Amino acid sequence: MGNELESIDQLHASLLDATKQLSTQTILFHQHVAKNLGLNITDHKCLDFVVEMGRATAGQLAEWTGLTTGAITSVLNRLEKAGYIKRRKDPNDLRVVIVEPNYNQLHSLNEIFIPLAIEMEKLHQTYDKKELEVILDYLGKSRNILKQLTIHLKNKSKKEHASLSDSTKVK
Repeated sequence: MGNELESIDQLHASLLDATKQLSTQTILFHQHVAKNLGLNITDHKCLDFVVEMGRATAGQLAEWTGLTTGAITSVLNRLEKAGYIKRRKDPNDLRVVIVEPNYNQLHSLNEIFIPLAIEMEKLHQTYDKKELEVILDYLGKSRNILKQLTIHLKNKSKKEHASLSDSTKVK
C-alpha cells in the first residue's frame, strides 16, 4: 500500500511538472508566433481574441486582457497598421469601436497554425475516445481553475491599487 501511495504522489508531482512545462512551452511558442507576425505577445493574443470571437469592442478587449483602454488603443493601432484588423464605429453608439479581423491579411496565421492543427490531430489519433474524454475533462477543469485564479489576482490587484491610491492622497 505504501508503494501505491508513493506512486500516486509521484504521478501527481510528474503531472504538475508536465503541466508547468507545457505552459512554458506554450508561452514560448506564442512568443515566436508573435515575432513571426511582427507583433509583440500582447498584440498577438489580442488578435487571437478578435479572430476567435469574429469581432470585439475595444472595451471587451480591455476587460478580457486586464489592459487599460489606453493600452488597448495602442495594441489596436499596431494591429491595424500591420493590416491584421479593421476598426469601425458602432452605428448604434458612435462611442463604441468594433474591431474585426482583416481575413485577407491572416494568411500568415494559417501558415503557422494549420501545421500545428495537423500535428495535434495526429497526436489525438493516438488516444481512444475514453482517453480523449479524460484529457478534455482535465483541460477544461484546468482552464476553469486558471480563470478563477486570474479573477482573484485581478481583484487583488485592483484592491491593492485602490489602497495605494488612497494612501497617497493628500489629507
